[in-house]
Amino acid sequence: MCRNIKTLFNFEPPATDDEIRAAALQYVRKVSGFSKPSQANEEAFNAAVDAVTAVTIHLLNRLTTNAPTKNREEEVLKARIRADKRFSSL
Repeated sequence: MCRNIKTLFNFEPPATDDEIRAAALQYVRKVSGFSKPSQANEEAFNAAVDAVTAVTIHLLNRLTTNAPTKNREEEVLKARIRADKRFSSL
């Protein structure tokens, strides 16, 4: 998975539409190989971002879990600690 795409499910507060769209944009960029499409491909690129956003919203609305919701700030802190451990040994 692309490292820039973050987990969006089971957080309090829930993922915003902007976060979902940003993840969809990263996915389409990765799959297409374009960070910014040419004018010839812009319509298809934007349509793909819209479609992935819609499917992601649908998915997140249908998923269920018994796990407790995660706190965004705590998860960011855990990720920083993991990164510090990973990169401090270099």
